[in-house]
Amino acid sequence: MDIKQFQQLPILGILRGIEESHVEPLVAIIESAGLKTIEITMNTKGAPALIRKAVAISKGRLTIGAGTVLDMASLHAALDAGATFIVMPVLVPDVMAYCVKHNIRTFPGAFSPQEIFTAWRAGATMVKVFPTSALSPEYFSEIKGPFADIKLLACGGVTAQNMKSYFAHGADAVSFGASVFKKEWLAKKDFSSIGLSIKEFLQEFSLLKTGFPKK
Repeated sequence: MDIKQFQQLPILGILRGIEESHVEPLVAIIESAGLKTIEITMNTKGAPALIRKAVAISKGRLTIGAGTVLDMASLHAALDAGATFIVMPVLVPDVMAYCVKHNIRTFPGAFSPQEIFTAWRAGATMVKVFPTSALSPEYFSEIKGPFADIKLLACGGVTAQNMKSYFAHGADAVSFGASVFKKEWLAKKDFSSIGLSIKEFLQEFSLLKTGFPKK
């Protein structure tokens, strides 16, 4: 994962519970909408095969990682499938240590100030603040007070409408999942609605980008 490239468009799409038949049209619509970075969660049935297929289809046009990595077996399965970054809902020490040792970009989850600090000290690329739906965007301002150098990814409850507030209060990146990759849209193979929803996110981000401080 090229972290500098991610920082140019710091928006992560989360694919959970998808099927093999969804992969090709999803990759196509994600690419056409302009999103650059996605994760496929390891608690999705057949996740390694889905990651491998997405990597093959995208041919480097997308940065593809693995989410919900909770143990070493899942980590190695994800890396063998071609995942280039790892996301966790919590800090898993042995997974984190392996990723740091092997220079693999890693986004461990945390909630409290202590957890956020511990995850960053362990070597996180960014700390995934999760679930942000239980917090207000102002929480990021509070965390950035004592921890100005810690990079934070907002995960859970971020929408195109409230994204501005998360960035304004100190989030360095945001993510979205089921609010865009909706189960009903996937069931109906309504990939055009998914594409429009992604574009809405990216359009809102483009309006915000000129006001961001240089990092």
